[in-house]
Amino acid sequence: MKRQVLLLISIFCLGCVIGQVSYSIPEEMARGSLVGNIAQDLGLDVKRLKSGKARIYTGDSVQYIELNRERGVLLIKEKIDREALCRQTTPCALHFQITLENPLELFPVTVEITDINDNAPVFQKEERRFEISESAVIGSKFMLEKAMDPDIGMNGLQRYNLKPSDNFMLKLHSQSDGSKKVEMILQKPLDREKQEHISLVLKAEDGGEPQMSGTMQIHVTVLDVNDNAPVFSKPVYKASITENSAIGTLVTKVSASDADKGSNGEVTYVIGNSMDTVSKLFHINSEGEVILDGPIDYEKERNYHIDIEAIDLGGLSDSSKIIIDVIDVNDNSPIVNMISTSGSVPEDSALKTVIALMSVNDPDSDTNGKVQCVINENIPFEIKFTSNNFYSLVTDSDLDRERASEYNITVTCSDEGVPSLSSSVTLTLQISDVNDNAPVFERSSYEAYIVENNTPGLSIFTVKARDADWNQNARVSYILEDSSVNGVPVSSYVSVSADSGVIHAVRSFDYEQIKDFQFRVKAQDGGSPPLSSNVSVKILIQDQNDNPPQVLYPVLTGGSVVAEMVPRAADVGYLVTKVVAVDVDSGQNAWLSYKLQKATDRALFEVGLQNGEIRTIRQVTDKDAVKQRLTVIVEDNGTPSRSATVIVNVAVADSFPEVLSEFTDFTHDKEYNDNLTFYLVLALAVVSFLFITCLVVIISVKIYRWRQSRVLYHSSLPVIPYYPPRYSDTLGTGTLQHVYNYEVCRTTDSRKSDCKFGRAGSQNVLIMDPSSTGTMQRIQSEKSILDEPDSPLEQKPPNNDWRFTQGQRPGPSGATGGPEVAMGTGPWPQPPTEAEQLQALMAAANEVSEATATLGPGTMGLSTRYSPQFTLQHVPDYRQNVYIPGSTATLTSNPQQQQATAQQATQQALPPPQVSAQPEPPKAAQTPASKKKSTKKEKK
Repeated sequence: MKRQVLLLISIFCLGCVIGQVSYSIPEEMARGSLVGNIAQDLGLDVKRLKSGKARIYTGDSVQYIELNRERGVLLIKEKIDREALCRQTTPCALHFQITLENPLELFPVTVEITDINDNAPVFQKEERRFEISESAVIGSKFMLEKAMDPDIGMNGLQRYNLKPSDNFMLKLHSQSDGSKKVEMILQKPLDREKQEHISLVLKAEDGGEPQMSGTMQIHVTVLDVNDNAPVFSKPVYKASITENSAIGTLVTKVSASDADKGSNGEVTYVIGNSMDTVSKLFHINSEGEVILDGPIDYEKERNYHIDIEAIDLGGLSDSSKIIIDVIDVNDNSPIVNMISTSGSVPEDSALKTVIALMSVNDPDSDTNGKVQCVINENIPFEIKFTSNNFYSLVTDSDLDRERASEYNITVTCSDEGVPSLSSSVTLTLQISDVNDNAPVFERSSYEAYIVENNTPGLSIFTVKARDADWNQNARVSYILEDSSVNGVPVSSYVSVSADSGVIHAVRSFDYEQIKDFQFRVKAQDGGSPPLSSNVSVKILIQDQNDNPPQVLYPVLTGGSVVAEMVPRAADVGYLVTKVVAVDVDSGQNAWLSYKLQKATDRALFEVGLQNGEIRTIRQVTDKDAVKQRLTVIVEDNGTPSRSATVIVNVAVADSFPEVLSEFTDFTHDKEYNDNLTFYLVLALAVVSFLFITCLVVIISVKIYRWRQSRVLYHSSLPVIPYYPPRYSDTLGTGTLQHVYNYEVCRTTDSRKSDCKFGRAGSQNVLIMDPSSTGTMQRIQSEKSILDEPDSPLEQKPPNNDWRFTQGQRPGPSGATGGPEVAMGTGPWPQPPTEAEQLQALMAAANEVSEATATLGPGTMGLSTRYSPQFTLQHVPDYRQNVYIPGSTATLTSNPQQQQATAQQATQQALPPPQVSAQPEPPKAAQTPASKKKSTKKEKK
């Protein structure tokens, strides 16, 4: 499909951009076929088509094209027949507009419909009969009916063929309207005696692909004697007629003459283009008068071309043409079409805001088609002419929804014809609200009452505010402003319903604590930004009879009895005492009355109803009991009434000792502490909890220590407890000397271990030569701190497998200088306080004992575990010293000590020197624990 797109962009005033797009499509395309990508050709985004509610405006014409907003393309809505749409008019095009909203935009679109060869040439009649005189001269013309092909261009009628062509030939004449007149020319004289009837076939062909044709049978009857054909007076006749002329109106008159006489000279007139609509609008009579047969409309057809033919009775004819021009009259009112309208516009819209676009069209011509549009007065709008018969309706003053929320705008358009015709259209425009009014309370302040002891959540009263705005902008929400009442936030007293403005009590009020309070309520609308106003609210609390009277006198104590004394000589009306009571309520709720509820002798006493005075009502006699017990009830005047009772003890006696003797048997109510049980239970619970907690902690500690000892005992990993040099046990409870340190290094694949145990400042060194052999000699001897007689553990003699003599063995076990170093008498260091350190030290000592079993006298050898080439370079560096428990000797592989070993080799045959002869090694710094041991030794 050949498609041509032409995009023309122009500036549309008032901010609406108008771009013109042209497409060219063939006719008869199927429904849904693609016309073009309008979004791409206009440079618009598909989202803009959706948001702008793009649509096609065609006016009163049939809509053949539809818009697909989702894809932004134009599609065929109805199959288009170019011949039915435009007939012979070229070019044939569809004109419509695409409108967008927000902002309003208009884009004219033209779709040209190209012709396809879908119609074959057709003759009105399938056959034509001619009666031709044999005397017809060569060159005689016989007008043939033209074939009609609705197609145009190459698809239209192109040529005619006449067969057989023995006697006749075709001749085509081009006419001013672009059509061709077809004439059959006699090229050979006729001879009735040879051939009376001649049958011809006239074939009309077009130039389309595939080629299509139509035929008509021509039957010629040869006559005698008519050798003159009619002749028109003019080759072309011109006439004019006013549109809407009545049927039967004479348009024009034509004439043709025939030189023959008689019947051969009689001429008849016919309209040649009988298939066209012209034959339905006009007819020609035998006098050559052209009569109007149907209505004509200037807007549909501005001129008509009529082919006429004059035929005599001999069959000879002549042809001519009539051109009829239609004169326009003002018979059409302006047509107003709303292209796009805004149903509503904000009240704060700027001046010249476009609210509607419309097109105004008058099909009449010249002044009859010129239109002027106006709108009704006294409204804040005006109408403006834009271009190409388009108008826009804009605002020309400020809008106020509260003053006028709706406008009915009537647009009246009139043409300039005589008489003038007009049409009007009414647009209803809603003014949308903006938040320009704050809420206003019905009162400047509020005052409400509430009875004390109310139920929390009780509705007190309602505040009401109104907003002149509309919808969401007029939706009022009520907010309690932050403030405090006696240092307490007001929100703990009352709350305000955000929607209804109902004020609820948050708590139960007590008149005796607070009698009134004030706060402020803010009314805020739902606009953006919101507007608000506030109002003062005062709540007054009304008293309720919720407090019983309280007796101030007589005061009853739990430990003593108070009695009023009345002498037996008391007269009538004697004031015994006065019951004094108060009520914290107010008003009539605090009015008190006193009544005697019980009495030992009701005939003796009375109580004043208003003042509570207890007086005698008769003379006291000797028969009256000394003990008189009166129960007085005090009632308030509230509803319901509340009361309190008090017991008044009265002693009828003249002396105090008499009173004591009588009142000793008064039973006193014992006051018990109600909280005693609670405290007892609480103490029991606390003690039980502490006991259980301690028990759990003790068990946990025991389990933890047991697990630690098991882990160290069964562990296959190296255990290297390490104490820094000169580690000191400051408490003196350890078993190791304070200046001793030890390291235990265990392997994971055997029980062979390296252990060192040394003392700071000692110069005893056991040297190992590179060949895994060597000699050990006691270099120095000293009195060890471990030789204390009060040591709890004594040093055991070294393993018998050591192949050294007693004199060659280093340390206390090999010393012979004194009793302190005798075999088996030296002290053995106690294990550390921690169980894992004890196990590690004992295991290390055992390993060393087994390892030294392979050493011979005078030499130190390694077990078969190591090869003869083994050197201490293969052993991890445990400070390159090996300390043997129970000995002060040190095994070392330090190369710097090799020379000292050689120098001492000559001394191995000599007996070890006496301890007393050895210089005393430097003593380590004493710790508090070592000082204690030294003190014990000095005392012994």
